[in-house]
Amino acid sequence: MVQERPLPTFQSASPQVTTGEGLTIYEDMVLGRYFEDKCAELYQRGKVKGFVHLYNGQEAVCSGVVKAMRADDYVCSTYRDHVHALSAGVSARAVMAELFGKETGCSKGRGGSMHIFSKEHNMLGGYAFIGEGIPVSLGAAFQTRYRREAMGDASADQVTASFFGDGTTNNGQFFECLNMAALWKLPIIFVVENNKWAIGMAHERAASQPEIYKKASVFGMPGYEVDGMDVLAVRAAAKTAVERARAGEGPTLLECLTYRYRGHSVADPDELRSPDEKKLWRDRDPIKRFEAYLLEQDLASEADLKSIRSKITEVVEDALTFAEESPDPNPADLYKYIFAED
Repeated sequence: MVQERPLPTFQSASPQVTTGEGLTIYEDMVLGRYFEDKCAELYQRGKVKGFVHLYNGQEAVCSGVVKAMRADDYVCSTYRDHVHALSAGVSARAVMAELFGKETGCSKGRGGSMHIFSKEHNMLGGYAFIGEGIPVSLGAAFQTRYRREAMGDASADQVTASFFGDGTTNNGQFFECLNMAALWKLPIIFVVENNKWAIGMAHERAASQPEIYKKASVFGMPGYEVDGMDVLAVRAAAKTAVERARAGEGPTLLECLTYRYRGHSVADPDELRSPDEKKLWRDRDPIKRFEAYLLEQDLASEADLKSIRSKITEVVEDALTFAEESPDPNPADLYKYIFAED
């Protein structure tokens, strides 16, 4: 088993949530978990084809960051993108239909699992190659600052969250984009979802400096190590980073220590990781931990949580029905969306 780093606690003066905030975050996390469970089932049944990479276990990172942002902020993902899109406001129907390759999907059935995109929700897409989305995120952050400072648009104060995994942080795009973001003080949060294993290589064996957050100091930006299985710790760190970015103080690097419960993709037999390691992280399950917090703090009752779980079960089943009944793309539109139209 790979040696574990102790999980940190991000120190914040006010990491607490109201009842409304807590239930919103809980619902978002449950939606992510249930949606991915359904995707796994559908893939095994041959309903969803191609490459499918699931997010189970990492829900605290997505919900903690995205729910600390505004609806008009930007989110950029990886090939593990379904849950980022759901948190950003893309409907379960639109994401499920995209997985089925249907015309009603958020990418009109042309993108599939790894390319979830929504202009309406400022969801900048999922990307098949690691690190591919980081320059896209940088561009989104640059246009925000340019519109505000060069064009005088006072409403241009959006923040961009760029999500990527630990394996990406050894690639050139990571270093180049951190450098540019720091130079131009861009309103961006670089969110490393360090799930320890990249595709199949243990992180500690692939990085000369495995503590990724320390790489921020080279570029003169803050870097924080966060317990990625604790949604409140992630949320507290994200709120600090969002406030800095929106105030024009530049980028932040967040390293969230988390774990994916399934293999790299649904087709991965997941034989590299030890049973003891998997159990250790499953015992830290972010949804169960947040449930316990909500109950202990009298922010919700068992009935409240059960009601949300029932609601999300219906949402996911409705999304499946919608996807199955939606039309396939018209073959006559084969070349549509390839070139700009007048």
